[in-house]
Order: sequence, then C-alpha cells, then structure tokens
Amino acid sequence: MRVDIVSIFPEYFAPLDLSLIGKARANGLLRLAVHDLRTWTHDVHRTVDDTPYGGGPGMVMRPEPWGEALDALAPDELSPDGHTLPRLLVPSPAGVPFTQAMAHELAAESHLLFACGRYEGIDQRVLEHAATRMPVTEVSLGDYVLFGGEVAVLVVLEAVTRLLPGVLGNAGSLDEESHAHGLLEAPLYTKPATWRGLDVPEVLRSGDHGRIARWRRDEALRRTADRRPDMVGALSPESLDSRDRAALDQGGFPSPPEHVAK
Repeated sequence: MRVDIVSIFPEYFAPLDLSLIGKARANGLLRLAVHDLRTWTHDVHRTVDDTPYGGGPGMVMRPEPWGEALDALAPDELSPDGHTLPRLLVPSPAGVPFTQAMAHELAAESHLLFACGRYEGIDQRVLEHAATRMPVTEVSLGDYVLFGGEVAVLVVLEAVTRLLPGVLGNAGSLDEESHAHGLLEAPLYTKPATWRGLDVPEVLRSGDHGRIARWRRDEALRRTADRRPDMVGALSPESLDSRDRAALDQGGFPSPPEHVAK
C-alpha cells in the first residue's frame, strides 16, 4: 500500500518509524511519505491560512497550497508505473465515524492520501474540487474536536496497517479482537495464575477448549452489553443462539428479538 500524508507539522509523524508500522515500512509492505504543505507556498512567510469569509473566530487553510499539493501527489494522468488516483481522507469532526469496518475497507485500497487540516479547517472548495478527480472521505474519530488532523491520521493508519497481509506476526489475532464480530473482546489473562489475591478464572486453566470458547463468547456478550449496548442492539438475531441469549439474560441485558419467519 502507498500512503501520502500532507501536514504543516511533518515531524508529528516520527512515530511511524516505530513498532509494527516501522517494520511494515522497512519490509516494503507500506510505502509511506510525509509532505510539508508549506512546500507548495510561494510567499516569504509560507502562508497557509487566512481569515474566514463571513466572519467568525479562527483561521481557515487557504485553497492554493492544498490544490498544488493534491495536483503533485495525485496528478490526473497515470504515473509511469500505471498507478491510479488515491483515495483522499480528510480528518474532520464533521466527517463520518471511523469504524473497524471502514478500516477493512481502507486496507483494500492501493493508495491513501491524507490531508491534515489545522485551525478551523480546510477551505471546502479543496474537497469539492478533489472530489471531481478522486474519492474523498471526511472521517471523524468521535464526537470531539482536536487541534488538527495529525493525531487522527496516526489512529487511522495504525488501524488500517495492522490489517495488511504480512504485518501481524499472528494473523489469527484479528479474528478474536474487539469489533471483529460485532462484539468487544473478552477479558484477557496471563501468568501467574494468582496475583495479589486475584485468580485467573478456572475455566481458562482447564484445558477444555470448548468450555474456554464458550466462556469467552459469554464474557464478550456481557462486556459488550454493559459497555456498548448499541452494539448488542445491532447484532442480527440470527447471529445469537440460545446460549448467547441465556448469557445476556443472566447478565440482565435484553437480547435482540428473535427472527420470526413469515
């Protein structure tokens, strides 16, 4: 996968040389470049912002440097290697929510281009013009506001990169983690079996893989119902068997109504 990031703070992305993302870059699984937006300014002060039309507080990022940056990183014609236009992602509190499902969707792309806004945001015409040439998605991490888009890009990139083939040492980890199947992950334990008077649940030390799988499923259901009842409500009735419903009932959580065939 190719990734380009445009920001006025390129140094913000030093962590991308660390951990598994750093290894993915070193192994050629991820071709990542960070670009300074001010490269595409032409005045002595390298200006990237101005006051908003219509008045109001703060500053808005000017369209000219962004337009030149996108032209350079996503030219209309194909690159010599036949590379197609990227998908442009713009972190914004007004964007669509970023989810694990979107992470999987983005992991299937060949080229992602991130535009990191600052101040009050980027002139809307930049996104409108870009949308005539490439897919554009404004994406939000949640219902809050950050100083800029850089931290959001780090989050999105980590969620996406770990889904790329060959990045995780044990790809099976993706099958049992939170949000993989519409549920939060069950509690996890390791050695020692007793720590500060607290014991690892007996079932996890039993060696009975069937009981362990059932315990983990029950705990995932209860944890999700307690912390994210919206996720339980979104489960399809067909995905819950009688033991699932019993686990929810025992925890005092209502399960989705059973499907009634007509």
